[in-house]
Amino acid sequence: KESGSEEQLQAICSMGLNCFRHLVIYLKPVLPVLAEQAEEFLNIPPLVWDDIHTPLLEHGINQFKPLMTRVEKEEIDAMIEESKEDLEAAENPSQGKSGNPETEPIADEISLTDFARIDLRVARITRAEYVEGADKLLQLTLDIGGGQSRTVLAGIKSAYKPEDMEGKLTVVVANLAPRKTRFGLSEGMVLAAGPGGKDLYILTPDDGAEPGMRIK
Repeated sequence: KESGSEEQLQAICSMGLNCFRHLVIYLKPVLPVLAEQAEEFLNIPPLVWDDIHTPLLEHGINQFKPLMTRVEKEEIDAMIEESKEDLEAAENPSQGKSGNPETEPIADEISLTDFARIDLRVARITRAEYVEGADKLLQLTLDIGGGQSRTVLAGIKSAYKPEDMEGKLTVVVANLAPRKTRFGLSEGMVLAAGPGGKDLYILTPDDGAEPGMRIK
């Protein structure tokens, strides 16, 4: 962008855009959606193979919008954790003549101080909806009392429909650090029992409990 280098800058940008256009032509058979977005950005008709022989010159393009987003480490970690849950569910299927799942081993002993650090609150599900692109998640909007609300991504899609969740009371870990996932930010965790799949059961307080009440 140095003064006097405008023509050189224009030539470099034009070369870069034409190289990008060539790559899109090569990739269009396997990435048609990306190609369509590139065509809109470049302000050109649908690309065909013969366009490789004709460079794009003296042509106006549209304002750039990112065609792809980088996958962050936190999102990869979240996917790995979700895969671990699938593996654990597969390794511990429901067994027994009664149809009840095997009892999981009791976790390591903790102190009362450890438990006191977990802030469990009664919450009301004011809204529930599907998460686009997610196989297991529902997005829950929770009223946790005091005029506060939280958005929680819960892996309960296989067991519950959104319309059946709204208005229900449940239990949320209110002081869990927010976790960024590829589907958005989850600001807590609702509690459920069961081995997974359709066998999941949201914990529901008795009538009379109100959003914001602490569970002790």
